[in-house]
Amino acid sequence: MTHHDIPSALGRRSFLALAGGTVIGALAACSPQVKTAAGAEPSGKLPSGAPPPGTELSIAVHTTQLQLKPAGLEKDLHFTVSQWPNLAAGPDIIQGFRARSIDLAVNAGIPPIQAHAIGVGAKIVAVQVRNHPSYVFATAPGSDIRSVADFRGKKIGFSQGQAQGVVVLRALKKAGIADKDVELVALPSTQFLTALQSRQVDVAPLGEPTLTKYLDQYGKDGARGVTTDVVDLLTVLWAPNEVLNDPAKAAAVRAFIPVWARGLAWAWENDDEWIDTYYVKDQGVSHEDGKRIVASLRKPRFPVSWDKAIAWEQETADLMADGGFVPKMDVAALFDRRFEGIAARAVAAPYREAS
Repeated sequence: MTHHDIPSALGRRSFLALAGGTVIGALAACSPQVKTAAGAEPSGKLPSGAPPPGTELSIAVHTTQLQLKPAGLEKDLHFTVSQWPNLAAGPDIIQGFRARSIDLAVNAGIPPIQAHAIGVGAKIVAVQVRNHPSYVFATAPGSDIRSVADFRGKKIGFSQGQAQGVVVLRALKKAGIADKDVELVALPSTQFLTALQSRQVDVAPLGEPTLTKYLDQYGKDGARGVTTDVVDLLTVLWAPNEVLNDPAKAAAVRAFIPVWARGLAWAWENDDEWIDTYYVKDQGVSHEDGKRIVASLRKPRFPVSWDKAIAWEQETADLMADGGFVPKMDVAALFDRRFEGIAARAVAAPYREAS
């Protein structure tokens, strides 16, 4: 079944959310409980002092966890991290928010759109922008695909609630290929590798270091990477409404944002140590591949104003709505602008984006 075989937008959303490894879409469609996940809209003045003693957060930001010690940032963490769930996929984070097992997470800009669409209340509290492509389309071994123009009639790995899904939609739109001219195979991004290896899909977007590991293994069998200039602009920190409505936890979120931003700046400035810490020891790639991956990246940037980020998020939400994947929405509701600029003020000028 392809996404265009599904008779309604609601059915499409439910189907794709289920395929993303969660039951969120089905729960949203048939259970009144999802309404309780929204919570009251955060309001009032943002706490400015240190979090009170005993404050705890569960934070799904694995890279910051690894950066704390080598970057000397442990001293700046003035609250307790009860756990560091090693989860990154948007559907998993949304499920964690609903289960109240995750208080703060890092994702691309797409999961907050998906969460809002199914009634899970959460807000973006920090923004990093990337003005260069983060994903490459990997082909199955033996595929004849050489460019996006070759995607017509092909099976494409597609995860609606994750950045990879919108990268697919944007790439197709830019190439003038309609959704109906391809087969979008609904899978969580964690299954893209298996789907490529087994030729369940012809092509799927991969990020690093997954791309390097895949091509190292299957390049000899004809797998290749197809590059595009499609940008996945945003990396965001976001938190459930109920966390932001708790003054102690909101203060802890505010205190964490500078730690997150400075950790990313440290990794950029200490690339050899970060390659060894993350790419080699944590992700299992060679030091040589780690250096190549890092060399392909750009300096992390944190916008002083969120206007550009909100405009990009609106364009993305509109693209998803036009495809019937989410209802129309005003994405301004996804951003808690009380936190605007905190990340930018925490880093040196070269890491700030003026607009």
